Amino acid sequence: RFCLPLVLASLPTMATGEEIPPALQDSWGDFWLFRFFVNAAGYASIVVPGFLLIQYFKRRNYLETGRGICFPVIKSCVFGSEVKSVHQDDGSLPPRAEPTESSTARQVFKLLFCAAGLQASYLTWGVLQERVMTRTYGATETDPGENFKDSQFLVFMNRILAFTVAGLYCALTKQPRHGAPMYKYSFASLSNILSSWCQYEALKYISFPTQVLAKASKVIPVMMMGKLVSRKSYEYWEYLTAALISVGVSMFLLSSAPNRHMSTVTTFSGIVLLAGYIIFDSFTSNWQDALFTYKMSPVQMMFGVNVFSCLFTVGSLLEQGALLESVHFMARHSEFMAHAVLLSVCSACGQLFIFYTINQFGAAVFTIIMTLRQAFAILLSCLIYGHTVTVVGGLGVAVVFMALFLRVYARSRMKKRSKKLPPGETPVQKV
Repeated sequence: RFCLPLVLASLPTMATGEEIPPALQDSWGDFWLFRFFVNAAGYASIVVPGFLLIQYFKRRNYLETGRGICFPVIKSCVFGSEVKSVHQDDGSLPPRAEPTESSTARQVFKLLFCAAGLQASYLTWGVLQERVMTRTYGATETDPGENFKDSQFLVFMNRILAFTVAGLYCALTKQPRHGAPMYKYSFASLSNILSSWCQYEALKYISFPTQVLAKASKVIPVMMMGKLVSRKSYEYWEYLTAALISVGVSMFLLSSAPNRHMSTVTTFSGIVLLAGYIIFDSFTSNWQDALFTYKMSPVQMMFGVNVFSCLFTVGSLLEQGALLESVHFMARHSEFMAHAVLLSVCSACGQLFIFYTINQFGAAVFTIIMTLRQAFAILLSCLIYGHTVTVVGGLGVAVVFMALFLRVYARSRMKKRSKKLPPGETPVQKV
């Protein structure tokens, strides 16, 4: 929670360096689509041999015939214990601690601590993310400086620290007996690093406030996919809030002041990258929900996903020769080193605050805190980096966050109502 004051104190240096035009590619190799396929090829060089090995051990029935010192490792990675919880809720987040003996003042202090930790971690993370991806390093009066281009290295830095923190936490605290095959974490890991990469790359083409609003509007494609694929039905307030979010985002995008660097190509690239972020991130959360059918803690999930994230990113960086190049860039610019390290610290601490907040106060309180964080992130970005927002655009932002708060309120009311219903009676579906 001390990260945010540190960043605010360094505002003069955070805004230094010349702004990088959205079209960053100096050559074909810098084009985002080319980099995406190069990164994907690097991940495939690890995924494909791993897939073949898994199929080999399963066809050999290795669980019954295997012996030797490698047997425990292969069993854990390929087969696991295959013991799932009877109810999915048993494998989800730990039961929320009820404040039976805690005083009201203590609970208020805990809530303020969680809110301050989440706000400081993720606001600092957002400010640094925009600084690293949209400003140059080493700029002087005669030298425009150079920009950092490899988003995958930033993803690797974030994941290596999260892996270390989660590993230490699991080693020092009592955790449930792990039963999931380790390879199943690789699916969530792959989608997670791709969503993070798209998030970083999108900042080269669109503003940070636009990216934040796009994240807030994820509910719209999720509802569409649920309706088309799963034939889900939704309450009337869910349709209403989705429509309000669409209206608010449209007001903001259509009223934003035109950027001097903006072009149809860069705008399209930003939209595609944001769509990629939303798709990959949606898959990550759904796959993690499926993994929670195994009895595991959130920190074990964090550790398992980040193990593969580190493996994929460092393998791809080494194959491309980009790891040493990024390290050399870090050595040339100590300011970038500080930003990259602080970015990773904020990401890891933010994940721990997420687990603690949901455990102590539930998902509704956590959603409210993070929704406020998104609003503060837009204001902070406009303050530090000078993004212009018109009156209509500001009204659109207000409409989006009003709709998000309405969703939280309506969902909590529905949960309370369903708890009060007699056994055997279900709430009326309003579609």
